[in-house]
Formats: sequence, structure tokens, C-alpha cells
Amino acid sequence: MENLEQVSLESKRLILQAISLEYTENVFREFTSEITTLMYPKPASSLSETEKIIRDMILQRENHTDLVLVILNKEHSEFLGICEVEAIDTHTPELGIWLKKSAHGHGFGREAIEVLKNWVDKNLEYNYLSYPVDQRNIPSRKIAESIGGKVFREFQQINKSGHLLDELEYRIYK
Repeated sequence: MENLEQVSLESKRLILQAISLEYTENVFREFTSEITTLMYPKPASSLSETEKIIRDMILQRENHTDLVLVILNKEHSEFLGICEVEAIDTHTPELGIWLKKSAHGHGFGREAIEVLKNWVDKNLEYNYLSYPVDQRNIPSRKIAESIGGKVFREFQQINKSGHLLDELEYRIYK
């Protein structure tokens, strides 16, 4: 596997690169309670908490367990969100993504996940990829389905903000 610090992926409109502390303010500002309503994590309550979360992401990358990438608009390097592949040291990695509100509805999520899945296919050995999503999150479900995801199971869980999620676990095979 290539050096995860050097991962930089490109698509027609996007650049995906390893997260760094440079994006702390962007993440803090854009990872809001509205964005996380149908997600497991909750937004950080302070800039310092966001910095700690990003430091943990960097440590996970250094330990080859997770790869978190910022999504940038190629044209003017605007921060759009984050995509990730967790548990890269297992045979069942998990894909995830979030975009800031103003980036919704432009196909950036699908484009980012397609590029990330291509990287995963070339660099990781896996049995399947997991893509959990709340069943009410239709745009995210469409992303999973666009890369061949099929619903494997349904389950409920309480997210970190205390809300009940009705999750679908998509599985995606090579």
C-alpha cells in the first residue's frame, strides 16, 4: 500500500487529499447539527475539540487503520467536506462521507466516493466494503447504490446526539 500521507486523488471536479489541521476551522464550521442529523457522530462543540478529532484522524492514518480525506473543489480549492475509508486494516472496510450544506445536490458525493472506491480497489484487499446510512438519507443511499451497494441488513442505533437512526448497511463488492 502506498504511503497514506501522500494519498491525493483527483476526479473531473474534485481533489481528495489527506486531512490535516489546516482544515480545522472548515470542519468545525461545516460539520453542523443539520449535517449530522442522520449520521452517527455529532458536531464538535469547540474548535479545540475539532482539532483533537482531526489529530485522532491523523494518528489513525499513521497507524494504517483509517484514511480520512478532505474533498476540495478542483477549480478553486474550496473545502466541500470529508470522505473516508475506516478499518483499512481489516477485510471489511467502511466508507463514509459528508458534505457541507452548500455542496449538496451537485453530485460531489457520488464523484468523491467513486474516486475513493477506485483507490480502495487498487490498494486494499477486502471481502466487501460496508456503507451504513440512515434509510431516510436518500442522497447517500443513491451514492451507495451507484457503486454497486446492496442492502445487507437493517438495524437501529442511537447516534451521539441522542437521535434514533434507522440504518441500512450496504455491502459493496469488487
